[in-house]
Amino acid sequence: MDHVLALDVGSVRIGVAISDPFGTFAQGVGFLDAKGDWLDQLDRMIKERNVSTVVVGLPVRTSGKQDREANEVTNMVEKLKKKFPNISFVLWDERYTTVIAQRLLLESNMSGKKKRSKVDMIAATLLLQSYLDYRNQNKT
Repeated sequence: MDHVLALDVGSVRIGVAISDPFGTFAQGVGFLDAKGDWLDQLDRMIKERNVSTVVVGLPVRTSGKQDREANEVTNMVEKLKKKFPNISFVLWDERYTTVIAQRLLLESNMSGKKKRSKVDMIAATLLLQSYLDYRNQNKT
């Protein structure tokens, strides 16, 4: 079965999560260096994990408006569609995922440096779980 991969795009790190083969549960798998060779790493992940869909967090303001960051993500997804023509890309509202991830980590006993490296992965996991829940509830 195919997996769904999620990306929480940041300027420093891109959080990554993947679904189980049945598309029920999301699990964080790490992050990609946004300034590095992340496209090559993404390509490997897509191939190794049999990914058919990539969900990308769309940074929408609390008012529902999209700004410069949302436009940048939308443009990035258009480029990804060209690089990976056999993959389905979905833009998904990521409002509050980072805030929730930060709160979860605040409650842990983890050091500050570890927290910063995990927040993007947890945000990607929350993003993906939200998408999977919606998709599974709306299957016909």
